[in-house]
Amino acid sequence: MDEPLAENPASETPTPDRPGPDDPGRGRRLGVDVGTVRIGIASSDPDGILATPVQTVARDAKGDSDFRRIVEMVEEMSVVEVVVGLPRNLREGTGSSARDAVGFARALGARIAPVPVRLVDERFTTTTAQRSLREAGVRSRQQRGIIDQAAAVAILQDWLEQRRRCGSEGDTR
Repeated sequence: MDEPLAENPASETPTPDRPGPDDPGRGRRLGVDVGTVRIGIASSDPDGILATPVQTVARDAKGDSDFRRIVEMVEEMSVVEVVVGLPRNLREGTGSSARDAVGFARALGARIAPVPVRLVDERFTTTTAQRSLREAGVRSRQQRGIIDQAAAVAILQDWLEQRRRCGSEGDTR
């Protein structure tokens, strides 16, 4: 597996991490969907089976209240790993949203070390979240406050499933 994000050198086209031999083992994980206005947060149970929505945090471009709140959650929940969604397009490319997510993940990693911060491919998570909310009867206007949490759930659940698939064999690449 790649080194934790906080230790990776900057790259123009970052690639998603995959679970591997440096997996921290049993413990609660946070999923983070970074947006320009809001940040969706989800958490897992300690056994890493199910991701659930936690909170939507307002993005704080001028200060660091968003980082402080996430650091508090990491400490309060004894989080062992944080996964941040990496927006990518269908051609494996990235844009300004991906650069923003990588910058956010690096800054968060510096604040919560030694807890590793990983990047996870988040293609289609918002679309999947919107569909799930629509199927649950949540109207479009009502989705605004919770769509980021639902996307964070999708990001984290994907990571948890990748961990289960690789089991004790290590890296799945």
